[in-house]
Parts: sequence; structure tokens; C-alpha cells
Amino acid sequence: MMKEVRETTLPIVKMAKENEEFRHVIWTGDNTQLVLMAIPAGGEIGGEVHQGHDQLLYFVEGEGEATIGETKVSVQAGDVSIVPSGVFHNFRNTGSVMLKLYTTYCPPEHAPGTEHETKDQADADE
Repeated sequence: MMKEVRETTLPIVKMAKENEEFRHVIWTGDNTQLVLMAIPAGGEIGGEVHQGHDQLLYFVEGEGEATIGETKVSVQAGDVSIVPSGVFHNFRNTGSVMLKLYTTYCPPEHAPGTEHETKDQADADE
């Protein structure tokens, strides 16, 4: 398990590819938060709406399906999904390996240093 970092330059793609936790908050500022995520094969983030928080998700490994509002699209390494505040969204892993990504929340969504090894832990914490 990593702690929240205070560096200002990070090897984020490498960190995301090495991450095995469902959610790991690695940096939190006053207006933005950086989080690593790893979604197991067949898993999903879970449908949700963030009021007052924009979210960008940057995919670095695996394949999935993004549902943002009424739109469903495939996602893969190199893609970014943009979720405006107040819009329903969900991301599913449709591949056979972990779907790995990093995401930013503006403003922060989770407590600094939050770590959830699994989605079940994340759900229980929220």
C-alpha cells in the first residue's frame, strides 16, 4: 500500500499499471484529487452521480465500457472519459485483465489517503 504523495511530478501511467487496488487516492489538493483505480475482469465502478464534481478518467490498460449519461462507448488504453458534474456514469471492465486507470476529481471527492482494496470495501466505506 502506498501513502498519499506530495510530489508535484509523478510517473502516473507506471503507477496506474502497477496498482492492484480498486481505489487509491494518491494526491489531494484544495481543488483537485488524483486517484488510481483497478477494476477486475467482469467488475465495474458502479453507477453514480457526483454533484459538484467533474471527473476525468484516463485509461492505461485493459478494455471496458463507459456509460456517461445516455451514451455507451468502448474504452481502452489511451482513452479519456469526461464526466461533468451531475451526470450519471458507470465504467465496466469487459476484458479478461484488470482495467487500470487514473482519475481526477475537481474538487476532491474522497478523503485524502483513501484506499479500498476492493469495490466491496469502497461500497462499505461510502
